[in-house]
Amino acid sequence: QVQLVESGGGLVQAGGSLGLSCAVSGGTLGSLNIGWFREAPGKKREFVTAISRSGGITRYADSVKGRFTISRDNAKNTVYLLMNSLKPDDTAVYYCAARLSDYVPYNIWGQGTQVTVSF
Repeated sequence: QVQLVESGGGLVQAGGSLGLSCAVSGGTLGSLNIGWFREAPGKKREFVTAISRSGGITRYADSVKGRFTISRDNAKNTVYLLMNSLKPDDTAVYYCAARLSDYVPYNIWGQGTQVTVSF
């Protein structure tokens, strides 16, 4: 059974950087499309970014474009999210999610990691 475990969250000042990791176990990362989502208090979970199985295609929400970078290392079964120029509005629980293709919903989710950006 495939499992996802996020790590790397924490507290950072506005303008700072933070890196998140999503480790895949029980399966092969190379067979999965991976996305990052976030959920802020009182708000719906929203899409942040996604990467294709090969890593050749990435998508970003407009709110993070130019500041966040998603990447993957299939040999290490890990996906990364580098977040630069962080803003207080980026404060949320960040989740990684997996699916077999773009034609099905994300159906495997991690437990989430908290990112807090202070003023």
